Amino acid sequence: MKILFLFIPLAFLLTSCGGGGYEGYQQFGYTIRGEHYQPMSVEAALDYDEVGEASWYDESKYFGLVRGDTSLGERVMPFAVSGAHKTLPIPCRVKVSNLENGKSVKMRINDRGPFIPGRIIDVTPRGASKLGFKKDGLAQVRVEVLSVGDGKYKRKVKRGWWPFW
Repeated sequence: MKILFLFIPLAFLLTSCGGGGYEGYQQFGYTIRGEHYQPMSVEAALDYDEVGEASWYDESKYFGLVRGDTSLGERVMPFAVSGAHKTLPIPCRVKVSNLENGKSVKMRINDRGPFIPGRIIDVTPRGASKLGFKKDGLAQVRVEVLSVGDGKYKRKVKRGWWPFW
């Protein structure tokens, strides 16, 4: 019986870490603070390349076990490098480059936001640290989509000249 009490918390911990098993992508519209957002099509997302302002947000607490579910229902862990975008299909992978210091990082977009005018992406604290703007809070960045979706639905961006894709 004691062994059962040890395995139940361990099973909860492993299943609450999120990220595993989700396949496909989400594109349904949603409304926040009275404003409606309609995510772009997969085809439009595969061509997405935008420059704008980034910020960071912290939805994790106590190693992600207390609060911080993303829009996909995944737990936000303190060590995660992920982000939020208002209109990209989720999940997707992007390359974020800090235009002020040249640092870049690839991350998973699995949440919605930022809902502050003028900002194009929110990243986790670790993402902001890797990009070198955690102390400042904001940075001018370039966001380039690398792929959209997970599992058998994943579609990668094809850049370059044929036949060297």
